[in-house]
Parts: sequence; C-alpha cells; structure tokens
Amino acid sequence: MTTQYWLVKQEPEDYAWTDFVRDGRTAWTGVRNYAARIHLKAMRAGDEVLFYHSGDAKAVVGLARVVRTAYPDPTADEDGWVAVDLAPVEALPAPVTLAQVKADAALQQIALVRQSRLSVMPLRAAEFARIRRLARA
Repeated sequence: MTTQYWLVKQEPEDYAWTDFVRDGRTAWTGVRNYAARIHLKAMRAGDEVLFYHSGDAKAVVGLARVVRTAYPDPTADEDGWVAVDLAPVEALPAPVTLAQVKADAALQQIALVRQSRLSVMPLRAAEFARIRRLARA
C-alpha cells in the first residue's frame, strides 16, 4: 500500500507541537466532525501527517506519523467516533504559515484553504511535498 498524507489541526494553547514531542505519542481524540471522522477511519499505520497550529499561530509546524489506526474514541459519549494514535517525527525547519499556503498556486485546492474549519484532512502527495519544500525555503 502506498503512503497517504494528512494534515491535522490543533490549538497550540490546548496541545502544542512541543507537548506532542514531550509526550512522544498521542491519541488523537475529540474529533466531532463527520468529514474528519471519515478521514480518521481512512488513516493507516505509517501514513505521514502534518501538524498544524490553528488559532493565532496558523502554521504547519511539524511532521508526524500514524502509529495506530482508528479505534473507538474513549472521550466520545456516543458510538461511532474514532481516534488514531500519532507520533511526532520532526519539527519542520521553519513553520509554513497559512498565508504562505494561501499564496501558493499549487496549494489552492487543499481543505485548509477551502474548508478552513475541518480539523483532519487528506493531502495529495504533491501537496504534502510542496508544504515540506516551503518549510525548507
């Protein structure tokens, strides 16, 4: 199977990249959006994930990997909601801001631009690679 690519969003005040790195692994719980749930269910172990600070920061800051596929979300009050486990891989050399993403013609179709409230979203391989290149620029 080929690797899939994703972007997850998190308020840094609630759980920042530095918290994630300190913990070494986290259960990605609390997602209560139906589209995002579909994406969580589609994640496979080994898939690559960009970690995005939402809120005031608005920037992609790190690279993570899916280490456990979808399982029932222990924080959910009703059935059907799922979580995945993620592990940090590395911080990006430089954050890639939302303004940079919006200004890049190759990234105009990603959900971060088109569906800004979605917290878990797929990326095409080329989009993932483009964001990684922007982090090195």
